[in-house]
Amino acid sequence: MYSDRINRLPPYLFAAIDEAKAKVRAKGVDVIDLGVGDPDQPTPAHIVESMCEAVRDPSTHQYPSYTGMIEFRKAAADWCKQSRGLDIDPATETLTLIGSKEGVAHVPLAFINPGDVVLCPDPGYPVYKIGTQFAGGKEHIMPLLDENDFLPDLEAIPKDALSKAKLMFINYPNNPTSATADLKFFEEVVQFAREHNIVVVHDNAYSEMVYDGYQSPSFLSVDGAMDISIELYSMSKTYNMTGWRLGFAVGNKDLIAGFGKVKSNIDSGAFDAIQRAGITALTSSQQCVADMNDIYTERRDVLLKGLSEMGIDVKPPKATFYVWAPVPEGYDSMGFSKLLLENAGIVATPGVGFGQYGEGYIRFALTQTVPRMNEAVDRMSKLKL
Repeated sequence: MYSDRINRLPPYLFAAIDEAKAKVRAKGVDVIDLGVGDPDQPTPAHIVESMCEAVRDPSTHQYPSYTGMIEFRKAAADWCKQSRGLDIDPATETLTLIGSKEGVAHVPLAFINPGDVVLCPDPGYPVYKIGTQFAGGKEHIMPLLDENDFLPDLEAIPKDALSKAKLMFINYPNNPTSATADLKFFEEVVQFAREHNIVVVHDNAYSEMVYDGYQSPSFLSVDGAMDISIELYSMSKTYNMTGWRLGFAVGNKDLIAGFGKVKSNIDSGAFDAIQRAGITALTSSQQCVADMNDIYTERRDVLLKGLSEMGIDVKPPKATFYVWAPVPEGYDSMGFSKLLLENAGIVATPGVGFGQYGEGYIRFALTQTVPRMNEAVDRMSKLKL
């Protein structure tokens, strides 16, 4: 009944988690969900009000532009200038996305022919591999290991994979490991990509979720990066807009044009009213972002303290709203995740769900209030790990 490409896909990680969570809740268990990275706080009021006003304007009710409103793309370019020092042409180097997940899934269609290789991090966001498969490409895994600070070892990529490689996904701040990358690593990636004629897609969805004074750099700020790359930004995590589905891509104009051609044949663009709300988010005070980061910092510290008292030591993440923790001795990631859900009513994501090199880890999302985080810690402590 289904196509071969659909039959080859594994169950989508978070759909499977939702199913397991529903079964436990059906038994009357009070579930604390630290699984999917979906902000629990509402979208800031000024953004919501902007959306309400835009929805009432009949001019937003028609088909939007395929590439996005020029006003939104200009706001995105200006935001990149102010926050990252980038000089971006909104007309040719910016593209509106219906969320960055859509961008990740569709970008391989612009650059990958059947049999081409895409370099994918592992553990990593599952859509890197899924988008590659939909485009007929073959993923080559770049292991992200603790001993390498969860950065890929570019020198370890075999020559036969490099000879067919056309695209590379990187993602820093990183999901799921919460690792960060410095400009030195980005410079190495640019040199490597230019040498092997590879397009780099930097998924920068967690760019603004930063703590302890850390500021995440843009891949495009490195000399030469603009020639070979696209950087994806998301409104979802930064402004608690996951359900709104809005993001943007910036980068080399020829790469953006090819990416835009894919989108113009697949979707009809993001709803103009949502883009107007996005303009408000990007051009208004960013205090709401700082306030959310303070909230996540407090939650992070509660969880880290509790894990440490249980004998699970984790280096405090400087970015994202995830804690990537090793599982206790005697467990694999699926087994520990199952134990937490069935014995403590806690949803956490098994590391193996992000790829084979995620085995031995579990990901906690900081998406519960401090009292609920304390409750989660208390429940885990009673498991006597």
